[in-house]
Amino acid sequence: MQDIAEQLLAWHASGRRFAVATVVGVTGSAPREPGAALAVDADGEVVGSISGGCVEGAVYELCRAALASGETVLERFGYSDEEAFAVGLTCGGVLEVLVRPVVPGADPALDAGVALIAAGTPVALARVVAGPAGNAGSTGSAGTAGLLGAAVAVTADGHHGALSPGAAGAAPLERAVVAEARAMLDAGRTGRLVLGLDGRPCDRRGRGTVTLFVESYVPAPRMLVFGAVDFAAAVARIGRFLGYRVTVCDARPVFATARRFPDADEVVVDWPHRYLDSQLDRLDGRTVLCVLTHDTRFDVPLLERALRLPVGYVGAMGSRRTHRERAARLRAAGLTEAELARLHSPIGLDLGARTPEETAVSVAAEIVAHRRGGGCLPLGAGNGPIHHDVPRGAGHGLPTVADRAQPTTL
Repeated sequence: MQDIAEQLLAWHASGRRFAVATVVGVTGSAPREPGAALAVDADGEVVGSISGGCVEGAVYELCRAALASGETVLERFGYSDEEAFAVGLTCGGVLEVLVRPVVPGADPALDAGVALIAAGTPVALARVVAGPAGNAGSTGSAGTAGLLGAAVAVTADGHHGALSPGAAGAAPLERAVVAEARAMLDAGRTGRLVLGLDGRPCDRRGRGTVTLFVESYVPAPRMLVFGAVDFAAAVARIGRFLGYRVTVCDARPVFATARRFPDADEVVVDWPHRYLDSQLDRLDGRTVLCVLTHDTRFDVPLLERALRLPVGYVGAMGSRRTHRERAARLRAAGLTEAELARLHSPIGLDLGARTPEETAVSVAAEIVAHRRGGGCLPLGAGNGPIHHDVPRGAGHGLPTVADRAQPTTL
């Protein structure tokens, strides 16, 4: 929902009713990940996408129906072999989609969530996708019935909304949801959460449990591009296209100008290693560092620090000879072989790239492959799944994104 938050905020501010359809579960191959969203307002205007076109028409109608009825629904979409043109995913996967009507001012959690997401404030939005039957917001004898679609917006120091307003029986469950969602927000995770009605964690969904989909919205991941060269302009452009907040840094003011790098969110004039030292509290496992200086005065002090930081990717430009000489200098500076193994150098995949734009595609391809665990082979050369995110802790150890309670990434 983060990619359509600005439009939702505009609708919300104008008092316009809308319905939001969110992908809350994926099985098999599917074009979009959990958290993808589509919204339809009362006038029929649509923003966002949940399937790249496969089921958009059907979801649009569900949103219209939800606006008319005021009811939250959970729908599954899959491929039908018997009816080739049936509403479904031609890729063979299954999507679970939660459709919820939104009336501005009527739901404190969604009201706060939309505003916080649009403002760039970290927030976890926890929504009930399975549990006791009934309508969201109604209560049963224990105060837990009818929770489908109920939501709580959780920040680092508070929360907005309630699972079942005024129902004392829902208090233990709500406290557990807030605590678990806050932990997921702290880790930058998006995924499912299954709890018993008393708030205790459960291994699987079953009778007497509530399943929630928790979306953690955190600021855009950062791409730091060091070296104000022509390749940097192309890398900054493709980095922004991929959704990164891009910074270009160089110690030479004549080259590091906003005019030369219009696609960068910021251009910094400073020694690369000194600037990196000033950013330690703003770096995380999603951060990408592209060192394009290929000048030992700049890149050796920078890489000596970068390769010891818990960032997602560090790549450096240069010839193979430059790489060998640079590695020798880094060993002399005290880096271990394990730390040196984290360096992607020469940066990028072997695409035969020559121009800055082609080189930027090569760099971006390596970043995506590293993040997702891609084999860098033509898709037609294999028979396995097209989407194969690396499990947490495997390979390079980067966090990954999925509906299977895995963390968000680069």
